[in-house]
Amino acid sequence: MASHLPLAGEDREGAGLADFDRAWLPAAARVGERMDDRATMPRIAGPEDHVVVVGGGFSGALFAVNLMRHEGPRVTLVERRDRQLARGVAYSAAHPDHLLNVRAGNMSALPDDPDHFVRWLEAHGKGDRKTFVPRTTYGAYLRELLDAAIAVSDGRLVHVEGEVCAIEPVEGEGVTLTMADGRAIAADTAVLALGNLPPHTPPGLKPEALPAGVYCADPWAADLAEGLGADDTVVLVGTGLTAIDAALLLDAQGFAGHILATSRRGLSPRRHVDGAPAHRGVSDKPQGGLTDLVRHVRNRASTEGWRCAVDELRPVTQMLWSAASQDLRGRFLRHLRPYWDVHRHRLAPAVADRVKALVATGRLTFAAGKIVSAEADGPQAKLTWRPRGETATVVTHAARIVNCTGPQGDLLRSEEPLVKHLLAAGLIRPDPLRLGVDVDAQSRVIRADGTPDDRIHCIGPMTRGGLWEVVAVPDIRVQSWDLARRLSNAQWVGGEGL
Repeated sequence: MASHLPLAGEDREGAGLADFDRAWLPAAARVGERMDDRATMPRIAGPEDHVVVVGGGFSGALFAVNLMRHEGPRVTLVERRDRQLARGVAYSAAHPDHLLNVRAGNMSALPDDPDHFVRWLEAHGKGDRKTFVPRTTYGAYLRELLDAAIAVSDGRLVHVEGEVCAIEPVEGEGVTLTMADGRAIAADTAVLALGNLPPHTPPGLKPEALPAGVYCADPWAADLAEGLGADDTVVLVGTGLTAIDAALLLDAQGFAGHILATSRRGLSPRRHVDGAPAHRGVSDKPQGGLTDLVRHVRNRASTEGWRCAVDELRPVTQMLWSAASQDLRGRFLRHLRPYWDVHRHRLAPAVADRVKALVATGRLTFAAGKIVSAEADGPQAKLTWRPRGETATVVTHAARIVNCTGPQGDLLRSEEPLVKHLLAAGLIRPDPLRLGVDVDAQSRVIRADGTPDDRIHCIGPMTRGGLWEVVAVPDIRVQSWDLARRLSNAQWVGGEGL
């Protein structure tokens, strides 16, 4: 197993992937700060404390790694499925044909070492910084990173396989986490890294009324094309990145029939382009409301191209979101989010070419419309839907209907035992827009009474209500780094080397 975690500024020449222990240094040594400066900072946590991370996907695993890198508290990482450890759903369920939609040069898991993934990739002969690598390859990188951290942690980072179903505050301080099998874990702090909640059943569909096997709630199912023939139609409910993945998976599994992908607007992700010029990003956020922001993007797009106009907002997107009122955020979600998503989250050129070919041959169709109803029709489903802007309905006979609406965050509709428990106990609450868990600027969860809880934190996509841009690797790696610093009493460290 490769196990080198080189640090920012380290001499790379001759460094082998087995030199992990040489690189495993406290953060202060990396940025030139004096170790005894730590004594002047207020203590939040220390090596004697215990943090339990609930969820071992990308967010949770990376946070645990960063706690070790900061010489922070000991960590128990709880993940119910070993195959998803470090990889999460996105990288563990991917097919080899599924590529990252970001070039390797911006996919380092370590914010203080931007080229870490590129060096790993080159060492394994799998590409360079311009490569859109398979998601399975990135998953292997993440698992290797976590395995290496566990190996050198001297028992301070451990993985427990299982499911947390309850968290109870302990009188005084700390929490007790109860597992589904009855085990209990005592901790000073719990960090929720729940990833994304499964998608809700789309309006107009009642799975229980359809023949067995027709409705598929899991777009990552390994048998998505099982039992289907060239005369069959598969309906993908959703036209975003999840639908693209499902269409490619069907194609890879040999499905030769027709794929209909439908959503309210019928918008599909745009493509990256090779050789796109680099941009520095804006340093000051655009002023005004949504109309002003749209005008700004259009003006920039007319001179610099729409990709640059969107990408240069990355450094200030979270500031724009935090400065916006709840009303403004709601208007963005209702009217602009679909357009933002397809321009912001783009396809690797090779993937875009495959999608274009499927469309050109008539095997894949994108359509804007609304599902009216779905009912059993022999072994298939009779799907009635209304094309956007029309009054007449269209009937499609579907052999399979796949939910590709993407991850959801409405806690009140979740069936997850832990989420239901925390809500019932008043330990968490939904954010105002029902995008996930309400948190403060320090990633502490907000209880039902409106107060933050020092003992329970939340990171990753479930905090999008407060940050918006926290679903991609570049954003999550910074969030996990920042919280790891705070819980390690390492705020005295200067800069992340970004």
